[in-house]
Amino acid sequence: MLHVVATPIGNLADLSPRALDAFKNASLIACEDTRRTWQLLTHFGVPRPEMVSYRQGNEERTTEFVIAAVRAGRETVLCSDGGYPGISDPGYRLIRTCAKEGVPYEVIPGASAVNVALLMSGLSTSSFTFRGFPPRGPGALRNWFAEDADKEHTLICYESPFRIAATLEAALDSLGDREAAVCIELTKMHERVSRGYLSDLVNEFKDAKVKGEVALVIAGNNPKFRR
Repeated sequence: MLHVVATPIGNLADLSPRALDAFKNASLIACEDTRRTWQLLTHFGVPRPEMVSYRQGNEERTTEFVIAAVRAGRETVLCSDGGYPGISDPGYRLIRTCAKEGVPYEVIPGASAVNVALLMSGLSTSSFTFRGFPPRGPGALRNWFAEDADKEHTLICYESPFRIAATLEAALDSLGDREAAVCIELTKMHERVSRGYLSDLVNEFKDAKVKGEVALVIAGNNPKFRR
């Protein structure tokens, strides 16, 4: 069976006992970065099985290899560097192939930056949309946000620490001044969450040097969350 395992996004204590058992029993691990996953295994004293890099650029070739391993009866784990494989990380192609071809797999839940960011933001949780990473070009970025301008759901996306200032400005231009939160290094030692209106956050991050992984949460089109 293929075990799709969510791994910690920062705090290693968030690895579930079920996920740890999957790693201990695996004879093959397909992971985004073998070095990162080996560090995780070492932390928990798990002997190193065969490992193969599963990342953007080699997904098609590696999918065939992993599928063959599962069909041969090998207990196989798919994981990314943090969070769920296939959610803004490599893994979708392999999971899709298993579903289409009847290859058995299961998902072992765990940490997700999407859910942690949503709750840390303090914004509405009744409905939300996660849109992965936004486009880079200024025009494309504004249009990307404009698609959700009239919708009431909370919007969540990931962003590079080097582009968060420009992304906040584009969000303000397209959505107007509404409440938002910038979540940095969630569950890690230097976790930081900045909450406020988009205009406030634009000023806060305009010249800031941000380090670490960033999740941006923006309120939906609701008068309660607008300035």
